[in-house]
Amino acid sequence: MVLALVTDPGTFTELPYPARQSPPDGPLAWPGYDASRARAAERTGEEESVVVGTARVEGTAAVLIAFEFGFLGGSLGQRTGDRLEAAYVHARAHRLPVVPLVATGGSRMQEGMLALSQLQRVARQSTLTREAGLAQVAVLRDPTTGGGWATLGAGADVVLALPGAQVGFAGSRVRPPDADPAAYTAEAQLAAGAADAVVPVAELRATLGLWLRLLTTPATTPADPPAALGGTTLPATGGEAVRRARAPHRPRADAYLDAYFTRRVALVGDRCGGADPDGMLCGFGERDGRAVAFAAQTGTPTRPAGYRTAARLIRLADRLGIPVLTLVDTPGAANDAEAERQGAGAAIAELFGEVAAARTPITTLVVGEGGSGGALALAAPGNTWAAPDSYFSVIAPDLAAAILKRPPEQAENTADQLRIRPQDLVALGVVRGVVDPVDRPRA
Repeated sequence: MVLALVTDPGTFTELPYPARQSPPDGPLAWPGYDASRARAAERTGEEESVVVGTARVEGTAAVLIAFEFGFLGGSLGQRTGDRLEAAYVHARAHRLPVVPLVATGGSRMQEGMLALSQLQRVARQSTLTREAGLAQVAVLRDPTTGGGWATLGAGADVVLALPGAQVGFAGSRVRPPDADPAAYTAEAQLAAGAADAVVPVAELRATLGLWLRLLTTPATTPADPPAALGGTTLPATGGEAVRRARAPHRPRADAYLDAYFTRRVALVGDRCGGADPDGMLCGFGERDGRAVAFAAQTGTPTRPAGYRTAARLIRLADRLGIPVLTLVDTPGAANDAEAERQGAGAAIAELFGEVAAARTPITTLVVGEGGSGGALALAAPGNTWAAPDSYFSVIAPDLAAAILKRPPEQAENTADQLRIRPQDLVALGVVRGVVDPVDRPRA
C-alpha cells in the first residue's frame, strides 16, 4: 500500500471514522451498489476508497489521506467525504500538516450529486486548514483526475507527482477523442506550472519528508543577507558597476543559494499555466536547522510566470510564518509581445502587493543587475542590501541614455548621473548596506 512507501515504519495510526448509515444501495437506490461496495471491500481489504490517519514521514508528524484506487476507482462518495473531513478536523486540532496521497477517478456516479457535493466539503476543510496556517502537500498517483485533482491535488500548497501518472481534470473516458494523451500527465502538469516536482517512487519518502520538515520548522528571526561571493571592492564609476554586474562569470542565484542553505527544495510554477524555472528560482531551504523561503532572479529578464511564482511563494511563506530571502538580479522584466500577452504588468503588480502586505520578514540582496520595476518588485522596503558587484537603477543606463536621446558614448556619464553604484545606493538610503565576503553585512 502507498502508506508504506512514505511513512516511517510502525508510525501510522488510523483515525476513527463517523458511522454513516445509508439506505440499501445508497442514497439513490442504485441497483447493485451495495454488492459493488462489498466486492471492492473484499478485493482491497478496505471499507472505503480512502484511509486516513496520522504518521511520521522522515520524523515529521502529519495527517495522511491515502486513496485506494482498487475501491471503486478511488471515487468520492458521502462516506469518503466523512473521512476526509475527519482528517482535516484532526489536523487542525493537533496542528499537523496534511498529506493527500491521491489516486482517484473522481466522484462516485452511484451517489449522483450527493457525491459531487463532497468536493465542496473538501474545499471548505482545505480552506479552513490553510487559514489555520497549516501546510498541505499532495502526492499525485496514477490516476489523479476529476474533482480529486481539482481539490485535494491542485488545491494543495505543494504538489508532488509520481512519474508517468495520469493527471488532469478530464479522465481518459471523457476527453475529446483527438486529445493528446501527453497533456494529461504529471510531466505535462509540471511544465504547465501546476505541479512542483515529479518524484521517483524510490525518492518519495525522503522528498516528502524534507518538504514537511521545511514547511513546519520556520526560522524564528529574519533571514540574514548572504555574504558576497564575487568582487569585494566597490566600483569607481557607474559604468564599472554595470560592467561588473553584467560580467558573464559573476556568481548568480544558484551559487548564492548553495552557499546559504544546507539543502533546499523548489517551488515551481504559477498555478496559472506557466513557469519560469530559468528566470526565477523559488522554494524553501534549510539554514541553521530552520526553514527560510527564497525567491531569486537568475540574471535574465523575468517572465510573468516568474513574478507570479514568487508571489505564490511569498503568500505561502507568510501564511506559514516562514521568513523570506529574495535575490534581485535582472536587467528588467521581459518586454516581448508574449510577455505582454501573459500579463506582465498584472504579474509585477501582484508581486509588489504581496511584498508590501507580507507580515513575515523579507530580506533582499541585490546580487547583480537591478533593472527598474522588474527588479524592485522583489525588493523588501527598508531591508534591501547590495553586493559589491551589483547596481540598482530606475532603468539600465544605456536605455536611459537612449530615452534621453543621448549618443551611446554618453551611457557611462548617464550611469554616473543616475548614482547606481552600491555605495551611492547606501548614501541615498535605497539600500541598508553593502555585504562583505564574510557572513556579516557591511553597514
